[in-house]
Order: sequence, then C-alpha cells, then structure tokens
Amino acid sequence: MHPTLTGLNVGPTTLVNKLERLVRSFRAFSRELSRNPQPTISNEEIRRPKIGLAFGGGFARGIAHIGALKVLEEEKIPIDFVAGTSVGAIIAAAFCNGTTAQELSEIATMVRFKHFARWTFSRFGLCNNDRIEQVMKRMVNVQSFEELKIPLAVAATNFQTGEPAVFTSGPIIPAVRASCAYPGMFLPVEVDGKTYVDGMLAWLVPTTPLRQMGADRVIGLYLNCNWSKVRAPRHLFDVIGQCFSIAQERMSDSWKRDADLVIEPNMDEYEYDCFDKAKDLMQVGEASMRSQLPIIRKWLEAPHKGKVPALQVASSEFSAPS
Repeated sequence: MHPTLTGLNVGPTTLVNKLERLVRSFRAFSRELSRNPQPTISNEEIRRPKIGLAFGGGFARGIAHIGALKVLEEEKIPIDFVAGTSVGAIIAAAFCNGTTAQELSEIATMVRFKHFARWTFSRFGLCNNDRIEQVMKRMVNVQSFEELKIPLAVAATNFQTGEPAVFTSGPIIPAVRASCAYPGMFLPVEVDGKTYVDGMLAWLVPTTPLRQMGADRVIGLYLNCNWSKVRAPRHLFDVIGQCFSIAQERMSDSWKRDADLVIEPNMDEYEYDCFDKAKDLMQVGEASMRSQLPIIRKWLEAPHKGKVPALQVASSEFSAPS
C-alpha cells in the first residue's frame, strides 16, 4: 500500500491523473485562443490620416501654389496624394516628382506666357500649348505617373462627352497638356485617340479624385477664378475667361463638398498672365497656407482609428503684404 502524501488525502496515482487532466485542459484552452485570437488594434487601424492636396487652375496665378508648397516643406507636413487641374497639374507633377519649392520658385521668376504658348491662329484655338513639354522637362525628370514619388491625378475634360477625365498612369506630359488646354485660347489635346480640353470644366479644384484615391483629409487650393473683376475686357481672352469664371463660381459646391479645408488666396489684384508678379504671388500663397497650419497640425497630432470623419470646410483669404 502506497503511503498518502502529507497534507493530501490522495495517493500518487490520483495526483498524476489530476495533473494530466489539468495539462490537457490548458492545451485545449491554448488551441482555442490560437483559433480565436483576441481583437487587437493594429498599426494600420490607428494611424495618421492620409492627406490629399488638390491644386486648382489659374494660369499665372498658379505660381501662388509654390508659396503654399514652401510652407508644407518647411513644416514637414506629409502629403500622400496629389491632384491638379490646368496650371495646378504642372505644379502638382513637379511636387510629386520631388522638385523642391525653391527650385520651382527659381523657374517661376523666369517663365512667361511665351514659354507655355505658341501662336497658331487655328480654327480650334489661338495658341498651341506644346511648349509646356519643355517647361515640364525642367521640373520633372521622369516620364510616367508610375515613376513619381507621390501618387498623382491630373484632371482634364473629355471634349466629345463632357465627362471628367482623370489621368493616373502612363505618360505625364500629354496628360498635363490636356489639363491645360483652355478652350478658345489653346488647341484641344489628343491623348490615346481621345480629345481633351482644360480640366477646370470638370473640376476646378480636383478634390473628388483624391477621395477616390484614398485620402482621409483633403486640402483644396483654390485660386479665385474671377478673370476680370473691375475693368472692362481688353480682348477676346478676357471675354472667354470671365464667362468661364462666372460658370465655375456657380458650380464650386461640387468640388468643395470633398474638401476638408479650402485655402483661397486673394487673387483680385492679379491678371491671368501676371508672370512678372511671381514673387508677390508666392508670398500670397505662403501666407494663406501658413494661416491654416493649426488645422492641419490637429489632423496629425492624434492618431485616428479607421476612417477619419469629415471636417467642416474652412476658407482663408490673404492678399499680398503691403
């Protein structure tokens, strides 16, 4: 007869059996945990919001975008997606390429209308914008969207259907030229057998494509589109431009719905072709962006879980410093 263990009314065999049952239970519990892991919050679920930046059109006034980029660079604001319309497409492509604001500012102080346009007097338009290719080659050192450092969307308008067109792949320069084909001023541009005109007819500020690309927060850079606000029109361009400006202003709600923040520098003092005002334009763009930094920083301070809720649209209007 086996002696009983001190302090226990069981023999050794009974104790071993109980230990074996305990081990089997523990193993079964472990297997169940491995099949049904406890919910955890991954790094993907809690993250900073993905920020999209939309550059609107405005011809020479688009130089103001460079001032806004200067602020984003200095403050190290991360940008995940970029979209551009017309001149905004040129600036957007350069930014996604990695061209710095300083490099862009140096180019901006030298370019003039003649660097973008070549007079043709065609029945389809007064100018050809094929010279944009040379300007683009100074700003962008890659050829395709796929080679850019930041995902880019370029907005244009299908001339036959009137439908919005968004270029996100393939050659960059034809897409940008299509986006810049202002009706009446520039000839329409053909890309892959289809004819396109300026993207401002589809999205004056292309915020919607950024949402479709996955942006949680969208900044819209809107250049006041009034072509001629005070004086009488000087020529055909003023007449065409002012008519489009009126129509665009009335349709602005469509793109503003997809913007969390609208930054609107005051462009009242600047003509569409005021390339000689490059430094002033960049100062206006810089001041406008800097004024909205507190809002953007709040987006980045606290991580968010899942989809980021929409924020009420804010606007900013700044003129050049006196």
